[in-house]
Amino acid sequence: MEQTVNPFVPVLIEDEMKRSYLDYAMSVIVGRALPDARDGLKPVHRRILFAMQDLGCTYDKPYKKSARVVGDVIGKYHPHGDTAVYDAMVRMAQPWSMRHLLVDGQGNFGSVDGDSPAAMRYTEARMSKLAAELLADIDKDTVDFAPNYDESLKEPKVMPARYPNLLVNGSQGIAVGMATNIPPHNLGETINAAVALVANPDMDEDELMQIMPGPDFPTGGFIYGRKGIRDAFTTGRGSVTMRAKAIVEENAKTKRQALIITELPYQVNKANLIENIAHLVRDKKMEGISDLRDESDRDGMRICIELKRNEIPEVVLNNLYKHTQLQCNFGCNLLALVDGQPKLCGVRELLLHFLDHRRQVVTRRCLFDLAKAQARAHILEGLLIALDNIDEVIKLIRASATPAEAKEGLMARFALSDKQSQAILDMRLHRLTGLERDKIQAEFDELMKLIAHLEAILADEKLLMGVIVEELEMVRDKYADPRRSIIMDETAELSVEDLITEEDMVVTISNEGYIKRNAASLYRAQRRGGKGKTAMTTKDEDFVAQLMVASTHDYLLFFSDRGRVFRKKVYEVPQAGRATRGKALVNLLPVEKDEKISATLAIRDFNGGHYIIMATKNGVIKKTLLAEYQNIRANGIIAIKIDDDDGLIGVVVSNGDQDVMLCASNGKAIRFAESDARPMGRSTRGVTGMRMASGEHLISMTLVNDDASLLAVSENGYGKRTSIAEYNVQKRGGQGVFTLKTGGRNGNMIGALLVLDEDQVMMMTDSGRLVRIKMDGVSVIGRNTQGVTLIGCDKNERVIGAVRVVDRPDTSEEGIEGDELEDDGIIDVDATEEGGAEA
Repeated sequence: MEQTVNPFVPVLIEDEMKRSYLDYAMSVIVGRALPDARDGLKPVHRRILFAMQDLGCTYDKPYKKSARVVGDVIGKYHPHGDTAVYDAMVRMAQPWSMRHLLVDGQGNFGSVDGDSPAAMRYTEARMSKLAAELLADIDKDTVDFAPNYDESLKEPKVMPARYPNLLVNGSQGIAVGMATNIPPHNLGETINAAVALVANPDMDEDELMQIMPGPDFPTGGFIYGRKGIRDAFTTGRGSVTMRAKAIVEENAKTKRQALIITELPYQVNKANLIENIAHLVRDKKMEGISDLRDESDRDGMRICIELKRNEIPEVVLNNLYKHTQLQCNFGCNLLALVDGQPKLCGVRELLLHFLDHRRQVVTRRCLFDLAKAQARAHILEGLLIALDNIDEVIKLIRASATPAEAKEGLMARFALSDKQSQAILDMRLHRLTGLERDKIQAEFDELMKLIAHLEAILADEKLLMGVIVEELEMVRDKYADPRRSIIMDETAELSVEDLITEEDMVVTISNEGYIKRNAASLYRAQRRGGKGKTAMTTKDEDFVAQLMVASTHDYLLFFSDRGRVFRKKVYEVPQAGRATRGKALVNLLPVEKDEKISATLAIRDFNGGHYIIMATKNGVIKKTLLAEYQNIRANGIIAIKIDDDDGLIGVVVSNGDQDVMLCASNGKAIRFAESDARPMGRSTRGVTGMRMASGEHLISMTLVNDDASLLAVSENGYGKRTSIAEYNVQKRGGQGVFTLKTGGRNGNMIGALLVLDEDQVMMMTDSGRLVRIKMDGVSVIGRNTQGVTLIGCDKNERVIGAVRVVDRPDTSEEGIEGDELEDDGIIDVDATEEGGAEA
């Protein structure tokens, strides 16, 4: 009786689950999800490119249907779903996904809005030029091949890859228990880093980052901070903060500001982003947005976020950064297959793995080319021997009964090899001519040079690496493009200033403490005596107290009448319409009750050894180094100690060697050397600059320019220009000399400033009117005179301020029709010279 053999083997379920799951996990890790450190490709991408080359679908051939490519891939090499293969091919053709495209697609390959690509039967594709560099020399035994899934064909285990594709295009993949997320980098920078490593293999990460500063995303935008980049370079893990690129524009018709988004962080879906912003506005979680439009077209991305009136753009933008994907993080995880095993690598290590791969590829290529050249040289050597003995060779062949006998005879007579003898027998008669003999000799000589060159490369590591560098530089010179993502230093935090267009602004502050800014271009140049346009609407008890012109990128130092100083950027001042009051200063500055801002100063930076000179109403001046005001707390700092009955009236910046001019309400002015006042610390009172009688006070302080003239302005709209040469330098503390007659029609002097002929001056009345006047239309006359009409004042209206506008383009008034003048609020009124009829 036969005994039955039990075909089943008892196995513990725990052991079987462990073994099966590990097999599955390693299959996913090695065969699907992770890229190879050498060519930066996953198996599906490698198979797509190899199938396209096998199909003849290269960059110099016509496009082929995507379905045909996908069919070849899944039929020959990749036994998985066609959707997965097509999706992988589509991504290689999307310019917002790949830093450098590997597939040249024709048709609908999706969009940055997340739209699906057209079906593969509708689209066409071929390899890109750069992809050809990944497969270069693959037919020269440069890489190992392995059987495909059914062992009917061979496929490459890795591509030769002439450039470090893993870092250039990055990679994303989720395996089992691990994932990879490698950001794309700039091709030129990456190749430069690889070349530098060839020259200096001991280069550290800091030196490498000088050449290759960090990721370069295909969608551009900003990269904020370098710490995450350095972590990724050194450890393989790091978080990179990305921000969208935005600019601020003003609608010429509505006068409303808008945030224009032109570049998004990498992998952000534009449609989802816009929908998210719309939901935030609808749910009242985002204030200040009045309209949201996607104005993107074939010329590029443009998302228009229109703001409500009086909204500060940076506040809205910061909220967008906080609540939307306009700011997001890219978690770098530089995991790749090294020798078939997953390994976390730094950037330097990945470059070294690539260079080792290229060393093997170039070595194998040289060996292949050498063997081929030697085989050909061997044949040519036999042909040359035959040609040198052609008569004997012909005689021997004619005397032989069979080709085999002829071959044996040639081998025995001339010591030829089997291949050489066969080549002689196969040689056609036309090769016996003298010209063909010369060609064979020239080819043989060239081959001998090539053999010597290849042998030298194989024998000398330095020459071998030189070939690698030469090929890397060839790829760089041919395909590299400028960096798209701007890397911002962490110490120089990406501020809203980087998103604000730099332009001149007119900043106005009312007596009741309302501030606003408007573009200086809104106010056109007028002839003196004009009525001007309304710059601010005020309440009956309020009036405009201060006016200045500054760039949006300047600092504004706000000096209060009590001697405190606060700091803001010009773009932080709210922009409002011409006929609005603006925003209360108490909402921007922590001023105390009954404390007023009496002077403002525009500062670009605080270096260079300059000084701040301050003057008070009672004639006290003080000089302090500008650098002492570099760090101003949010609640301000003490700039000068002020007496109870005194107040700050003027602040200027000097270089330390200038003359100072003080002007008082009584029409007098004093000029003295700045060196008369020694530098003092911040918390000091100062020294006497000008002595005045009771009831008189300082109205202005300026720094002397010898080429300028002094423009004196009275409260009733009269004034004049006087040459600065008429004011002699005196000692600090005197009473000064007359510069404008006061009283009578003029009233008190309310302003005095130095001007040039090409300058323009803006003047403000207490009713809120503003006029811009060209100085070349105001004559220069003597000191002790009444002057001419500068601005026509209505009854009970007085001038309260004047400021010089520097480097503004002139606005031509020629050819302006009357209606245009009326619409612009510009009225042509002739000025009245001294002694003439009153205006």
